[in-house]
Amino acid sequence: MFDTALTIMARYPELGKGKTRLAQGLGAEMTLELYRAFLLDLALRFTDWKYDLIWAYTPIGNDFAEFMRSLIAKPDAPVQALPQEGPDLGARLYNVFLTTARAHFSRTILIGSDSPQVSREIIGQAQQALESADVVLGPAEDGGYYLIAMREPHDVFSGIPMSTDIVLGMTIEKACQQGLKVQLLETLFDIDTRSDLQRLADLLQADATLAPATAVCLSEINKRGFLS
Repeated sequence: MFDTALTIMARYPELGKGKTRLAQGLGAEMTLELYRAFLLDLALRFTDWKYDLIWAYTPIGNDFAEFMRSLIAKPDAPVQALPQEGPDLGARLYNVFLTTARAHFSRTILIGSDSPQVSREIIGQAQQALESADVVLGPAEDGGYYLIAMREPHDVFSGIPMSTDIVLGMTIEKACQQGLKVQLLETLFDIDTRSDLQRLADLLQADATLAPATAVCLSEINKRGFLS
C-alpha cells in the first residue's frame, strides 16, 4: 500500500447510459466503445504505478472490479473498486475522501474518467503541490475541475451546483472560507460535446501515446464521418 490514493470517478459502461450529448451524434454503441476506451487508457496508464489506484464507480450493484479485469485482459489482476455513495455528486466526491482517509492514505488525488489525456506528470504535480497546499485543483475549461486533491477530507463540495460553469470558482471560495490554501494546476478540457471530441482527436493525432485506445476508437469514429 502506498501513501497516496489515486481515485478515478467512473460509471460502469452500459449501453444508452452516460455521455448523452455525444450519443446524440455518435449513437449509443459507439459512445459506449469510446467510454470503454477512456477507461482502458486510464487503467493502463495508472495501474501498477507508484500510487494505489482505486475506482469509485456508479451505479452500485455492478461488479466494476471484474469489468476492469476483463477490459485490461488480466483476469487475476488486483483491482480496487468502491461504490460511490451519496445523494448527489458533491456528496459522492466527499465520501471518497472520507473513505480513503479511513483507509489511512495521507493524500488522495481524485480525477474523473472524462479526460483520458490526463498524464502521469499532472498527477505528480498534484502530489507535489500537496506538500504545501490543502486543496489542489485541476481546472476544466467548462468551469469545473478534472482533478481535486487533498491531504484531509475537507468539505469543499456541499451546496455547490455540480456540472455548472461556477463549480471551480465556488469550490475555491468555499476552501478559502475554511482557511485552506488552494493551488491550481494546468487547465484541461473534458469530453462532453462533439467539439470536445474533435479537440481530443486533434490532440491524439499529434501524439497518440497520450491515449492509444482512445486514438484507435476515434479513428473509427472519423471513418464514419462524425469528425471533420
